[in-house]
Amino acid sequence: MSDMDEGTPPERSSVGWTTGKSVAMPQPAITVDVPLGGQRIQRFLDELGSDAPTPGGGAWAGISAAAGASLISMVARLTLKKKGYEEVAGRMAAMAEECDEERHILLGLADRDAAAYRNVMAAYKLPKETMEEQHVRTYTLQHALEDAADVPLEIARRSVYLMGIAEEAITSANPNAASDAYSAAAALHAAALSALANVDINAITFIDRTRQRELSDSASSLRNRAQSILRDVGEAFVIAVHA
Repeated sequence: MSDMDEGTPPERSSVGWTTGKSVAMPQPAITVDVPLGGQRIQRFLDELGSDAPTPGGGAWAGISAAAGASLISMVARLTLKKKGYEEVAGRMAAMAEECDEERHILLGLADRDAAAYRNVMAAYKLPKETMEEQHVRTYTLQHALEDAADVPLEIARRSVYLMGIAEEAITSANPNAASDAYSAAAALHAAALSALANVDINAITFIDRTRQRELSDSASSLRNRAQSILRDVGEAFVIAVHA
């Protein structure tokens, strides 16, 4: 089991799959003309509540995690302005900058999740009359499903990592913003669980059982870690409130 599954800083690299074989993907019928990060909240919620299959739970997880990152940035910046916290000023500045970066990454992952699921839907629609068509369809679908599992797994990893930063914010940042740091952790916890549900539902149809088990193990580890951090965050919040 990798350290990344335990909430350590993720690599700044894209997720997805690579193969040695090129397969043309059919154009999906559903398109997102405006990146989720560039939409007003009302428009995003309208699309989320529509009968369109995307954006869905995975994209919402990315947006929720991005909101959690933003709250941590706010807590850090409020601490920078408060007298008596000069000793942690450097850490708070770095925390705000890192969470700003994570917010942008998570917004991009929200878009990638929606795109990945559109590719899954497109793969299901590929013809399967001949043996060759069936082979191409199976190959394309399996790799589309892998991407649709990898993207939310990355969202979950980053969410769990950020939960740890939210805990740090509660214990070392401005106590007047402790509720905001707790809210960040709660949003990130929900994002992680939502993202991992999407990992599970896509991985269940993998032909590659070894890869399926790897994803299941990673998801289980991240769930346990998220639960543990949320419990610690709750305890830290009570201490901060009554300090």
